[in-house]
Amino acid sequence: MCHNEQMSLQRGMNFRVRAGKAGYSIFLMSVRKGAPYQDHWHDEAAGGPHAGMLEYEGHDAPKNVALRSDPKKIDQPQFLPSGKPTDNGKFYQAAMAAKAGAVPEVVQVYEKIADGRWCDRGRYLLVDAEIKTVPISTTSKKTRKVFRFFLKPTVTPAARTREEERELSISRQIPTAIKIAVWNRDRGKCVQCGSTDNLHFDHDVPHSKGGSSFTEANVKILCARHNLEKSDKILSLGPLLGPLVVAATASMLRGA
Repeated sequence: MCHNEQMSLQRGMNFRVRAGKAGYSIFLMSVRKGAPYQDHWHDEAAGGPHAGMLEYEGHDAPKNVALRSDPKKIDQPQFLPSGKPTDNGKFYQAAMAAKAGAVPEVVQVYEKIADGRWCDRGRYLLVDAEIKTVPISTTSKKTRKVFRFFLKPTVTPAARTREEERELSISRQIPTAIKIAVWNRDRGKCVQCGSTDNLHFDHDVPHSKGGSSFTEANVKILCARHNLEKSDKILSLGPLLGPLVVAATASMLRGA
């Protein structure tokens, strides 16, 4: 599911925007060309401890905190000047608690596929994190510390049956590059009626009948009217998630 944000949302993270048993956090991510952060999915076939997981890079220091320093040249902050944890710190503590046996933090992930367009990548569980020392540039020997968060996919509350969960999982497996190419090709509109609201990424040949998610020729954009049973929707953010997501990202000073 994707959302059309009329305002300018920024890539970022917000810890526990909704509390309680049904509570969750939010990550806004981007893997588009030129994205300033190193977010990516680990190939499940490659194996390793993080196979099939989303790796998300933490926040740089806001410019008003970094002052005269380039945020990309200093450590990502774990604590505020007051001593309280930043969102980096909160998520890191949650990840360490999960590794120790606590219930993992639930994170709703949205991915930027175009300016003002955020695509729902589903719910994930925060299961691991590390603070990694990396070069500040490809040509420098100087280093800084950055946060890496590791999340594995989990069941989404939107799925009421196993079949719906299967379809959600399949549609969200459409690679980012394919979604961007289809979005640009179809000009962000339903290919049948030209609607720009309640849109879905749809497979011409269903996945259950051998259709591929890895070719843009088999994916198109349809509105809800023409695709009531599909799941990877592109919705107007305002009436549905606008107040929540805008409030959750109001303090985020990062660009996507």
